[in-house]
Amino acid sequence: MDGVADGERLAASLGDALARLTFVDLSTDAATARIIDSVVAWAGDQGWRVYRRAPSVLPLPPPLSRQQSVLDVACARPDGPPVVIEVDHTDRRRTWDKLAAEAAAGRVAIWVRWGPGRFGTAPAPIHQVTCEVSRRAGPAGAGRLHSRAPGGDRPPPAHSERGAGSTAVLLPLPSLDDETP
Repeated sequence: MDGVADGERLAASLGDALARLTFVDLSTDAATARIIDSVVAWAGDQGWRVYRRAPSVLPLPPPLSRQQSVLDVACARPDGPPVVIEVDHTDRRRTWDKLAAEAAAGRVAIWVRWGPGRFGTAPAPIHQVTCEVSRRAGPAGAGRLHSRAPGGDRPPPAHSERGAGSTAVLLPLPSLDDETP
């Protein structure tokens, strides 16, 4: 399987795993952590070695250029190139740069972008997975709270047809002139 098809397959698989993720009223940091936990669980289910906060090939910008940037999740696979995953709730150019550098180094780069929608598209060769999350204002000073309930926006079910032989029963309605007990 070529690298693009492998990345697309992995991104689709991760998207399916994240589709089952639910949470209610988490802070931005807690929602990011919950999504990263789900990514780690998905990678572990693949039988891969999983590393959190793994060093990236991209150095930090000055004045921290002696240090390496870190990835949210990195995975070692016995049957293919490593997989690196970044999880963000904003469009950050630094994330794109980091994932592009990882892809140039031969890794499968996946960007999990979460939020209330309006997701941009990651540039190739980065594979993007979106995770739609609702948000609302939290208590004063607490910032926004995020929730995810897959299927919460589904249309209502179709109503069943009336069964054969059923009849409506008319009930008397009280009149405004009737005395109340």
